[in-house]
Amino acid sequence: MNNLLYLVAVILIIAWATGFFAYHTGGLIHILLVIAIIAILLRVIGGRNPL
Repeated sequence: MNNLLYLVAVILIIAWATGFFAYHTGGLIHILLVIAIIAILLRVIGGRNPL
């Protein structure tokens, strides 16, 4: 389950970067970025290595 959370965070960051630099789709991509950051912060707060 821990690896799944990390995988989702990485995928969301990649999706945000792709959307931001290639398509400029607006609010949806930024929401995905916020979700990815929250997932990484939950890993850090939980005492796990974020990378």
